Amino acid sequence: MVFDFLQPISTSVEEYIATLSNQTLGKKVVFHTQTDFPVLDNVAIAIITVNEFRGSEKDNDDFSFDDFRKQFYSLFPGNWNTTIVDLGTIEAGASIEDTYFVVKSLMTELIKKQIIPVVIGGTQDLTYPMYRGYDNLDQMVNLVSVDNQFDFSKENKLDSESYLSKIIVEEPNNLFNFSNLGFQTYFNSQEEIDLIEKLYFEAYRLGEVSNNIAVAEPVFRDADLVSVDMQSVQSSYSGNFDVFNPNGFTGKEICALTRYAGISDKVTSFGIFNFNPNGNEVVLTAQMLWYFIEGFCFRSHEYPFGTKESYIKYIVPIEDEELIFYKSNKTERWWIEIPFLTNVNNKLKRNTLLPCTHEDYLAACEQEIPERWWKAQRRNIV
Repeated sequence: MVFDFLQPISTSVEEYIATLSNQTLGKKVVFHTQTDFPVLDNVAIAIITVNEFRGSEKDNDDFSFDDFRKQFYSLFPGNWNTTIVDLGTIEAGASIEDTYFVVKSLMTELIKKQIIPVVIGGTQDLTYPMYRGYDNLDQMVNLVSVDNQFDFSKENKLDSESYLSKIIVEEPNNLFNFSNLGFQTYFNSQEEIDLIEKLYFEAYRLGEVSNNIAVAEPVFRDADLVSVDMQSVQSSYSGNFDVFNPNGFTGKEICALTRYAGISDKVTSFGIFNFNPNGNEVVLTAQMLWYFIEGFCFRSHEYPFGTKESYIKYIVPIEDEELIFYKSNKTERWWIEIPFLTNVNNKLKRNTLLPCTHEDYLAACEQEIPERWWKAQRRNIV
């Protein structure tokens, strides 16, 4: 049983939670303790910490997630009505591949139970086994990474700065789309930027997202797996001065992004990586997780649409195409249809809706084909 690999929270954390107010998160969450393991019926979110830092050539023995837990569980919940469990820690295996196997197996089990695994790492190469957790679930996967670089590798290796190459190349290839939010051009070679375009993936520069944080919302609305690299955050906000980043997202911006991830009806797994759980970064990381759960509690469950009364359909003739838009009556958010094409091999086996913005609809009315729709069309044709 994969749950046997999970280590309970420490006695120190248990004792700390006992001292907290009854209104805090620490008194609302069910814990894997030395004596009890949570019952997983009707659970919505499962928090797991992973003590695996070999992807960045660090020693795992130096880290503990006690400070993170104490910071997070001392926060007060919002108006939440959801069941959260803390399953404890996956300790590093004899090899890094052993850790990957446990993360992958745990992902599969939890997603099958319709529980969202929230993985607090560890290094960002843990995104790879999280992605592999979808292998037996018979679906294409959309991965969104909040990161200042793309994490490609020129060599055949897997670490925190090269996991994306492994995801793209390795069979079975379940990846339908990869989107990056917050890349900084000087951290990425021109070949890598060109490759993103060539594969019809999406990348949004830091300035583009910071200037209008709402551009990220449709990207998250289409995501299955979200991976956040804490090195995408300015050091003055994250508290990480070991790896100094003068540029990056502010604390407010990264929390807005994790809330968008939580509010997406489609997101089924979430991870925060590349931070020092013994350092100042635990303060912002705890607040980011709070905002993810806050977003989750306000999911609208509007897609897929149940009845015609749920939406307004707009048909826009453009060149030799007809673009079909849908606007939700519940939230006024927009989608555009990716048609199923006959006579070609489609990765998606039916007509599919792609999240978009009202601006995409207005641009289509001016005879401009939305770039996200065009790229999705190209990706869909095998």
